[in-house]
Amino acid sequence: MTVKRGVVLYGPPAAGKDTVTTALGQLSPAYAQFARLKVGTGKSAGYRMGTAEQLHELEAAGAVVYANSRYGNTYVIDAPGLDDAFAVGVPVVHLGQIDGIRALVDGYPASWSVVLLWCPREVTAARSAGRGDGDTTARLTAWDATREDLDAHPETVWDLTVDTTMAPPQEAARLIDQLVQVGATTA
Repeated sequence: MTVKRGVVLYGPPAAGKDTVTTALGQLSPAYAQFARLKVGTGKSAGYRMGTAEQLHELEAAGAVVYANSRYGNTYVIDAPGLDDAFAVGVPVVHLGQIDGIRALVDGYPASWSVVLLWCPREVTAARSAGRGDGDTTARLTAWDATREDLDAHPETVWDLTVDTTMAPPQEAARLIDQLVQVGATTA
């Protein structure tokens, strides 16, 4: 039986989750960002846009692995979406909450490589402004929440930690790929 392999990238806004995911995809086309179901408005790239009715149907079916609300939207990791993602490769799930990591790792059977991508608050501010985010203040609030989340869960063990101010995206991707490949040989 082939073990499903996936990657979880955790970190504050602008820590490099999108950039590192792109670099992973350049290493191997098997890697692709998991498109969470998004119920709300705003940025649609990288998401499967959904409705409140779809969310209620998933909840009724017990198919919501994890859901959270931020920026006035609800973001959902759903079992059918994960099934589809694993059918074509190695999904890369972006999360900003340790509770989400626990829900995913405990709630969906796979070999998950859990990676902390980190950058200082001032780097998040500069990167967010540099890419033209209209909600940099909200992203800094999310950075603060991520720091509080880490402080509240010192027992969390990371398979890999990458300071994205020190490691370029290609190096981070290489390290993550190496971690996934080692996990594949030991599973």
